[in-house]
Amino acid sequence: MADETRKPVHPDERHASSAMLKAYAHPLRRRIAKAVAARGHARAADLAVDLDVPANSVSFHLRVLADAGLIEEDPQHARDRRDRVWKGVDGAWNIGSPEHPVEDEGLGNALMTALVEDHIAMVRRVLAWSADYVSGRDAAQHGTFSQRNLRVTEAEFREIERRINDVITEVTDGHDPDDPDSRFWNLDIIGADDTI
Repeated sequence: MADETRKPVHPDERHASSAMLKAYAHPLRRRIAKAVAARGHARAADLAVDLDVPANSVSFHLRVLADAGLIEEDPQHARDRRDRVWKGVDGAWNIGSPEHPVEDEGLGNALMTALVEDHIAMVRRVLAWSADYVSGRDAAQHGTFSQRNLRVTEAEFREIERRINDVITEVTDGHDPDDPDSRFWNLDIIGADDTI
C-alpha cells in the first residue's frame, strides 16, 4: 500500500525547476500569472491596466515567466506576427516531494512562504465579505469556507485530492469562456493531519 500513497494527484504534473521557483516566488509575477489565467489569454498592455503596473515592467515579467515555462505565447489570439499574446501552460507543477526534491531548498521554502501568505490574504478577503453574506445583505456567493474532518489513510487522502482535481479539470475543460456570468475564482484546498 505504500506505493499507493505516492501515486501523483496530477499524473502529468511537471516538477519545478529552480527557474520556475525563482519566477513564481516574485509577488508581481504571481499576480501576472493569475491575471493571465483569469483572462485566459492576455497582452502586456491588458495586464498593465488590470494590475496598474507599467506595461514595460509587465512585459519583462512575462518574459521571465515564459522562460521558466509557466506561461507561453498564444499566437492564435494575436492580431499579427508582432502582437504578443500570452496564456498559461496546461497542466500542474509540483514544487517538490520526496520523489523529486526541490533543487534549491531555500528558494522552495521562500515560494511556499509566499504561497501561504497569498492563501492567508485570500482567507482574509473571504472573511471580510462573509459578514454581508451570512447576514443576507449580499446574496451572491463570492467565497466559501467549509471544513471537514475525517479519519483516512494517506492513500485515501491522496485519492480524495486526486478526485477533487479531476472534477476541477472536468468543469474547467467544459466551461464556456464567453459565458457572461464567468468570474475568476481562486480555490485553495488545504489539509493537515494530526502529526503537524
